[in-house]
Amino acid sequence: MLLPQSKAAASRPQSKALRADERDFASALCDAQSKGPTLKSGRVRRTALLLLNFMFPIFLKLEGRPCLLVGAGRVGEGKLKSLLRAGARVKVVAPKATAGVRRLASSGKIVWLQRKFTTRDLNGMALVVAATSSHPVNTVIFRAARRRGVLCNAVDDPSNCDFYYPAVLRRGSLQIAISTGGSSPELASRLRKELESCFGTEYGPWLDYLARQRQTLLRTSMPAAWRRRLLRQLASRPAFQQFLRNVKLRKKRTSAPTP
Repeated sequence: MLLPQSKAAASRPQSKALRADERDFASALCDAQSKGPTLKSGRVRRTALLLLNFMFPIFLKLEGRPCLLVGAGRVGEGKLKSLLRAGARVKVVAPKATAGVRRLASSGKIVWLQRKFTTRDLNGMALVVAATSSHPVNTVIFRAARRRGVLCNAVDDPSNCDFYYPAVLRRGSLQIAISTGGSSPELASRLRKELESCFGTEYGPWLDYLARQRQTLLRTSMPAAWRRRLLRQLASRPAFQQFLRNVKLRKKRTSAPTP
């Protein structure tokens, strides 16, 4: 008959095994960084490679921050507009530009340097977007940006990217971003379209309403636990459905003919 081990005795072999796994994992992670796909198969090694591909999801504030766009064709113009919507101060470097980019430069909304990229263009930048359609040029930009600690995205060139543009569903202040880590932008786009039917335009006004209610509750002196409970209730599906009913009722009242 097996006698039960004490908790301390049971934990000692497990701790040793855990430390061994941690050493194996650290070794595999270092190997993965240096050797990549040449590694042999193994559970720890696969986990290490998965972690290397893990993307840190953030929503970045670019208001007033200097950003560089290299390339001013049709694709570059689209990236430029997204940077301007975020409030970035954009410098564009490109020998040629679309009519839209030229108009933005003429109006003073951007700075356009009509020439080829030089590494000095990266000085003081928060991030850079390379929209050149040239892998060698993108590589030069990416490596120079890495040396300066500037985040880089090269359009349709995942090996020269620190970050990727997600497919984004926008409903007012609500933003739902979908990324496949550069594996399939087409899938991300399809998923965004499918989510459009789940999150209609009514979510924008509802989120504005929630923001107002939240500010009102934050100004009260009620206990924090009560406040959290009320905020959760306000964000619930029944509360959303009640909000929609109230909106329809108000519309009906305003559209009704006056006697």
